Amino acid sequence: MNWTQPVDLRAQVQKLWDRGELLAMLVQGEPDFPKRLVLKCPTSAEMTERFGEVRSWIAELAATPCVRIEMRSFSHRVFGNNVVPQSAWIDSLEEAFSFIGKQRDAARFRTLIEQSRQRLPAVLPWLARRPLRGLALAADWRQLLDIVLWIQQHPRPGIYLRQVDIPGVHSKFIESYRGVLSELLDLVLPQDAIDASRSGATQFATRYGFRDKPVRIRFRVLDPRLILLSGSLCPDVAVDAVNFAALQPAVRQVFITENETNFLAFPNVPDSLVIFGAGYGWEALSQAAWLNACTIRYWGDIDTHGFAILDQLRARFSHVESLLMDRATLMAHQTSWGTEREQVLHDLPRLGPEEMSLFDDLRHDRIQAGLRLEQEYIGYQRLESLLRT
Repeated sequence: MNWTQPVDLRAQVQKLWDRGELLAMLVQGEPDFPKRLVLKCPTSAEMTERFGEVRSWIAELAATPCVRIEMRSFSHRVFGNNVVPQSAWIDSLEEAFSFIGKQRDAARFRTLIEQSRQRLPAVLPWLARRPLRGLALAADWRQLLDIVLWIQQHPRPGIYLRQVDIPGVHSKFIESYRGVLSELLDLVLPQDAIDASRSGATQFATRYGFRDKPVRIRFRVLDPRLILLSGSLCPDVAVDAVNFAALQPAVRQVFITENETNFLAFPNVPDSLVIFGAGYGWEALSQAAWLNACTIRYWGDIDTHGFAILDQLRARFSHVESLLMDRATLMAHQTSWGTEREQVLHDLPRLGPEEMSLFDDLRHDRIQAGLRLEQEYIGYQRLESLLRT
């Protein structure tokens, strides 16, 4: 039978909880109750033909806690006058919490509301919008409010996160909660205290005026004739982006590779250096204006992400060429093919025609589903041969 059972009524209220609607009502202070639940009742024919089952169903509904069943009169030619359910109601928010066993969670959430109302009312709209997330953060909510209040009182402080002096709060805690802190700070801070051009967890510090850890660029000189450090030939060097931009080395060609082994083993090439592309964004490289006068060749994996990184790099340096990211290289290494779990599917407008053709075949699985060739599997002799030409 498809008549509504007590478990179905409970599922309807649970759905309201899962969507955060019940907790949001606590913040808003205007509970939408009584709330009518969906109740599927027996038809007139079923009440006549299955009267015994209907009576059991009525008794079960009537015994359901926290639910008010509204009845209507029903006249039966054999059984006489009776009453049957016509609607089901939850009369209060408290009964809704009790019905699904969420009284304790509701009490914890009320504590969050009270803490916020007393210390930082501006975050209440966030609790109304993301109540379940707020409940999950209940154990850390006081510290989160401490941080938001401190930044509100010290806008764009110009210090490292490690220097924030809040009892019981350390920099690792702030870094662990950058996402939620960003949402709260965007509610609380004035616009001039936020750098809107910075977004995401990795740019949390600069978005709110903290000093960020300097991005370090690691590179190797590939020509023994180029002396950057006294007494060292072809050194492996890591410097911050500002000092990298100020280098002005006498090179005409720059290679970028994402694999550390390939970076370390890259053969000597006249008037050249190689950059290890892992661990920083291309924004750091864009500060080095001297790269615009160099030929730049990017060597990444032959997969959709490799081409996406190439496309992103060309947004900074439009003259970048790809290296060993072609169809011939891919087909020559079939024994080393692997699988890319999550592919890039959006268009990449900065790819050349041949690159775009291969990228399309990869993202549409025309060669093999999820095909990728990691650069570390490409034969070293192939690289040397290409560099000689």
